[in-house]
Amino acid sequence: MEKPVVSSQFLWNAWYNYKACDHCLRALETAEENAQRLLGKSYQALPHPEQCGIRKDLHQQCPQCQVTYCSAACRQSALEQYHQVLCLGPSREDPMHPLNKLQEAWRNIHYPPETSSIMLMARMVATVKQAKDKDWWIKLFSQFCSKTANEEEEIIHKLLGDKFKGQLELLRPLFAEALYEERLGRWFTPKGFQSLFALVGTNGQGIGTSSLSQWVHGCDALELPLQERKQLDAFIDQLYKDIEKETGDFLNCEGSGLYVLQSCCNHSCIPNAETSFPDNNFLLHLTALEDIKAGEEICISYLECCQRDRSRHSRHKILRENYLFTCSCPRCLAQAEDPDVTSEEDEELEGETDDAELEDEMTDV
Repeated sequence: MEKPVVSSQFLWNAWYNYKACDHCLRALETAEENAQRLLGKSYQALPHPEQCGIRKDLHQQCPQCQVTYCSAACRQSALEQYHQVLCLGPSREDPMHPLNKLQEAWRNIHYPPETSSIMLMARMVATVKQAKDKDWWIKLFSQFCSKTANEEEEIIHKLLGDKFKGQLELLRPLFAEALYEERLGRWFTPKGFQSLFALVGTNGQGIGTSSLSQWVHGCDALELPLQERKQLDAFIDQLYKDIEKETGDFLNCEGSGLYVLQSCCNHSCIPNAETSFPDNNFLLHLTALEDIKAGEEICISYLECCQRDRSRHSRHKILRENYLFTCSCPRCLAQAEDPDVTSEEDEELEGETDDAELEDEMTDV
């Protein structure tokens, strides 16, 4: 289990009425409210409400800017690490406040689905600005993977699109106006800002939390009579089908974070571990999928589940485009003689390989 060095919600969450703790990203809405929003049905009721662990009585807001947290502990942790710098106070509705200008520019540049967030970088700077031992935090951030200038350009191209150079130069002065810190002066130069973007794009891990998912897991663990179990399972199956029909399969309050240990995990098309967020917050769990021997490398998959079954050629195409490397895992080596063509399914999906494929896992290679 690993806590992020820093994390942030995606800015588009508010647009879609996602509600999560501004610090740990724990879902703030109950499972029933989550289902109602995703279904577009305010009257939808869920059985076994006791399986929802959301405690609204513990929720707290920043008294100055009304940002919401799941607990007093999260509010205090945010205040101590970065929120003093980022709190908008009475300026939260002022479109001319430097932070609001920065966030609005990001929304105009980076349409959903987001793969990173300018606010993750803002929290990195704010953390250093508030820290008593600034050098310790700067050293910690320096542990994350860095890339060459050409690789940085490729990463940013995937994050921001074809006109990324112009977009970076639009964002950089806004970033500096809102957050400039002398000890981090390099991050505010054109080259340094590009490197900061690439660092986040390379190492950022997508975070997904969902009170509905937690409720389903709780229901799955219930010991029920056979007929009642069948009825509950059928209800849940239909619920997910209805949600997919209404809003697609994007269910979670999404954000991203930087994890020191997780960022060290390389990719394999036959991973021996996987990441998850079972605590409904930003705590990342790395779970072994098989017995791992002492000294054996721990590998995760950078591919989504549906991508892992595609041909070697298709997998390599996704990995080269999104992560800038060619996989040489045992599976890929065993398929080295396979023709460099895609299957019919891959050809149908070939045109769909875009920024959405970065959404899930952005990790170090």
